[in-house]
Amino acid sequence: MNLRSKRRIAASVMNVGVDRVKFDEEYSDLIQDAITRSTIRGLVGFGAIKASPKRGSSRGRFRSRSKRLRRGRGSGSIEGPKSARSDQKDRWAAKVRALRWRLKVAKERGYLSRESYRKLYKQVKGGQVRDVKHLLELMKEAKK
Repeated sequence: MNLRSKRRIAASVMNVGVDRVKFDEEYSDLIQDAITRSTIRGLVGFGAIKASPKRGSSRGRFRSRSKRLRRGRGSGSIEGPKSARSDQKDRWAAKVRALRWRLKVAKERGYLSRESYRKLYKQVKGGQVRDVKHLLELMKEAKK
């Protein structure tokens, strides 16, 4: 018995692919007699025609590949200077943002006057402040 056309119609009725259409063997005579979309729709509601569950993508190949990719990433395989791995400009921007944020918080909390805040802000911009620890020392001096 050739059920190719019935399978195609059932697939379009259920909005699935042709490969997902499953016929129940008990109702094979009913399925064979069905020739319209409405009768096939009735058989779908009846349970004689079903759609198999959707298959997902297996992650097995990805897992094995990612294990291979993780190998050889230790500190011994670092090549190139520090500036090639992280851009100097980006490092500078991150440092300045951290320092300016510290200054802003100190000004808002009242640790710094407007004048000392401006003075330290200019020093940060000019590159005179090395890091946050250095800035805290300068803030202590400015407070005295």
